[in-house]
Amino acid sequence: MNPNSKIIISGGGSGGHIFPAIAIADAIKEKQPDADILFVGAKGKMEMEKVPKAGYPIQGLWISGFHRQLTLRNLLFPLKLLSSLLSAWRIIRRFKPDVVVGVGGFASGPLLEVASRRGFPTLIQEQNSYAGVTNRLLAKKVDKACVAYEGMERFFPADKLVLTGNPVRKALQESQANREEGASHFGLDPKRPILFVFGGSLGARSLNLAMAANAGLLKERPEVQMLWQYGQLYEEQFGQCETARLPNVQARPFIDRMDLAYAMADVIICRSGALTISELCFVGKPAIFIPSPNVAEDHQSKNAQALVDAGAAWVVRDEEAKALAVVKALELLNDEPSRKQLGENIRKLAMPNAAARIAEEVLKLAHQNSKM
Repeated sequence: MNPNSKIIISGGGSGGHIFPAIAIADAIKEKQPDADILFVGAKGKMEMEKVPKAGYPIQGLWISGFHRQLTLRNLLFPLKLLSSLLSAWRIIRRFKPDVVVGVGGFASGPLLEVASRRGFPTLIQEQNSYAGVTNRLLAKKVDKACVAYEGMERFFPADKLVLTGNPVRKALQESQANREEGASHFGLDPKRPILFVFGGSLGARSLNLAMAANAGLLKERPEVQMLWQYGQLYEEQFGQCETARLPNVQARPFIDRMDLAYAMADVIICRSGALTISELCFVGKPAIFIPSPNVAEDHQSKNAQALVDAGAAWVVRDEEAKALAVVKALELLNDEPSRKQLGENIRKLAMPNAAARIAEEVLKLAHQNSKM
């Protein structure tokens, strides 16, 4: 293989896109240390901070999503799209990549559109069981589509599909965390049941409302402990609520060691984003998913349903979270056979070598291009 493969990785907008993208870049570097990798993201989004911290250069496009509700910001969308296509054209002309990779998010659309039109090899990584609109538009133009779920032929040509799974962050894969260490880190007792609730780094309002509304129920079950990550956006609203002050609850705005939190948890309540699901498959933990209704094409509900169909998770709808999330979690904590079955079934869905497999496909395309 060409030791100096030049690769652009584009996309971002959320941790669910950025962390897998960085994992793919790390896997490429492991296979080809001299590979030249450039990230392209959206200006003002979190990738512009996270990617340089991971040691990779990044350039930003002036691009954002098209809002489904009528808003003045939509008037800027055509201008932003044109600007991004021109910037993408300039980046590709200067960098001359052997392959361009899209991981989803605002920036991946313009980059892959320009790359495919100019004849550069392209690959997209679709994390969800229901393909995003950008990837659906690009489906017939790209050379490869790495996917995490079976049955994706309804979105992509079958001959372009490669089932790889979603990358899991390296820190989790390399962690040797155990229940005792995790419980000690968060000030909990490893001999008592532990419920872990989180809604991503920013938090999830309906999950927080559900936890806040069920202080009475948690009071009645003092033997049940809970680690509740309510998110930095919600510290003022939920950090000092009645549930957060219960002696059997540890409430925090942010979790610094997800590997320890996963290791100690008996049951997990969370959203059903692609990254979260991949991590839960990897650690093999029973989960109750509360899909976010605020995502494109309701893909979190479809992700969660794929696991329910495999007997690998329970689901509570967002509008029922306040009434049912804690009730269902306590029910599952009392049902050891169900917990064991869910844990076994979700672990069967894990694809721990996803980043390496995607890196392989990227480098195959780069190698083919370098021989042309």
